[in-house]
Amino acid sequence: MSSRSAAVRGSLVALTIAVVLSAAMLRAPVVAVAPVARAIGDDLQVNAGVVGLLTSIPVLCFALCSPIAVAIVRRGGPDFALAVCLTGAVAGSLLRSAGGLVPALVGTALLGLFLTIGNVVVPIIIGREFPPERTHLMTGVYTSAINVGTMTVTLATAPLATGIGWRGAILVWSGFGLAALAVWVGLRGLRGAFVPDAAAGAAPATGEPARVLRQASTWLLASAFAGQAFAFYGVTAWLPSLLGDQGFGGTEAGAIAAIFQVAGIAGALLTPLVTTRVSVRAAVLLVALGWLAVPLGFLLAPQLWLLWCALGGVAQGGGLTVVFILINALGGDERTIAGRSGLVQGIGYGVAAAGPLIVGALHEATGSWTASLLAVLVAVVLFGVAGSAATAPLRRRT
Repeated sequence: MSSRSAAVRGSLVALTIAVVLSAAMLRAPVVAVAPVARAIGDDLQVNAGVVGLLTSIPVLCFALCSPIAVAIVRRGGPDFALAVCLTGAVAGSLLRSAGGLVPALVGTALLGLFLTIGNVVVPIIIGREFPPERTHLMTGVYTSAINVGTMTVTLATAPLATGIGWRGAILVWSGFGLAALAVWVGLRGLRGAFVPDAAAGAAPATGEPARVLRQASTWLLASAFAGQAFAFYGVTAWLPSLLGDQGFGGTEAGAIAAIFQVAGIAGALLTPLVTTRVSVRAAVLLVALGWLAVPLGFLLAPQLWLLWCALGGVAQGGGLTVVFILINALGGDERTIAGRSGLVQGIGYGVAAAGPLIVGALHEATGSWTASLLAVLVAVVLFGVAGSAATAPLRRRT
């Protein structure tokens, strides 16, 4: 192997590490609140609704702050945007753990803002830095790292809190961000990471960013992600309660629900195999069929809960992956992809924030899970139909 080839390979390995660590940081600080929610409420002397804001505010930021994230990516360039994301997310985590309720809420809002930048920019960096034949696989690695980070934090935060308190337990996960930032600075240097790219800010208006808003594929992909996100957040929030009504205890229900999350890792890694060996459209349809296992399975044969959780888990990991693959695959320059990424995620996470509320409200209003599962079913159908239609430009190219 030549020294040049070794250097390129080493750079790709470092980039992969940066992507994996960044992916873990994009969800870990948010998920860390749930395992210690009761301790937070007792310490801050607030009710469960207020504690819930520490989880819901970042998701709302993912929706509302997407235009800000797109502007930062376009004006400063992706390298600068990722450094800002990681630095700001660590600072938000520190503030959240620094004192009482006000710092916790303000820190959470800052955390949500900076993580939104990461949501938008990481898929762009993957599309820019990795060879085309590896882009789909790296997108799968990225989304599987999100699931691994979520699983790790869910399992480890409560035990950590018994030794270092809830503040330390939710703060420790900012280590993902610090490690990712260290790798990123090592790759780009301090100036390359923290100084905005003048060429990006001075790029002439080509009309592409505006044109992407007029493309049907953009809105179809946004609709598909809205269906995926609604189903994921709705099921994640209420699956333990649904299982509890099936006769499982709290610990058992939580463990079974964890299968749904863990299986997402397999879905994230398997989906790129389908997109590259068959087609992106085939991956969308297979994911939609897998997702249908949750609402239809629990409606028609709830005793097969393990099968439905496993199939649905694989599907939810694949759904997120195929959406991010399409954000890049639909083409355009970095400014265009940033605009598409921001719009798709802004709409998707806006709908996602309503998922747990609607699923829970339907259950409370009807006294059963039928209406709630039918709402998830509608969301999954939306994902399948809109996602399949969004792949039309790819089919025309071939």
